[in-house]
Amino acid sequence: MAVKVYGPAYASPKRVIACLIEKGIDFETIPIDLLKGEHKAPDFLQLQPFGSLPVIQDGDYTLFESRAIMRYYAAKYKLQGTDLLGGSMEETGLVDQWLEVEAHNFNPHIYSLTIQIMFYPAVGTPTDEKAVAESEEKLGKVLDVYEQRLSESKYLAGDFFSLADLSHLPFTQYLVGPIGKEYMIRSRKHVSAWWDDISGRDSWKRVLELESKGWAGN
Repeated sequence: MAVKVYGPAYASPKRVIACLIEKGIDFETIPIDLLKGEHKAPDFLQLQPFGSLPVIQDGDYTLFESRAIMRYYAAKYKLQGTDLLGGSMEETGLVDQWLEVEAHNFNPHIYSLTIQIMFYPAVGTPTDEKAVAESEEKLGKVLDVYEQRLSESKYLAGDFFSLADLSHLPFTQYLVGPIGKEYMIRSRKHVSAWWDDISGRDSWKRVLELESKGWAGN
């Protein structure tokens, strides 16, 4: 039975989809239109009481929050597909550490840029240029820490690709694309090489391919 993933058009569900592809797990996508308020519909709120994306249904099992979903599948199918958790408790600890860094240090600032530059114009709300400048400055400081870390290891948790790296894919894709701030990646040698590596993975190419086809035939 394929895993149902709700809201594939948005960034956080794409994390989950990339993880499922890395693990070789069959899935199907269920569209949710945030602009139409479909995430506030009673049927959806029964699955996710906060009205956020993503949500997965795996048989009679329902789970929300993208990083929790990724951790679940990475652990349940650890020996299938790409090992995204590391080969020891110490490596797994580092994966969890950098996944928390992504959630609490990286994501808030890049999410703010996404809202200000991509979402607000789409709904007719003026962009707050001061908020953009502040978020850009704060994100730059985070990327400086990444630059130092990635000068010491190929990936964030060590010399192996993991959930810590994968979790950065959707919003960084926005940063180098529609947000128009690719220089923030390219001006940092090791961050740039890391981005080229992780965004060149077959799993992420498949996500972008499915997106270009409107998520038909996944």
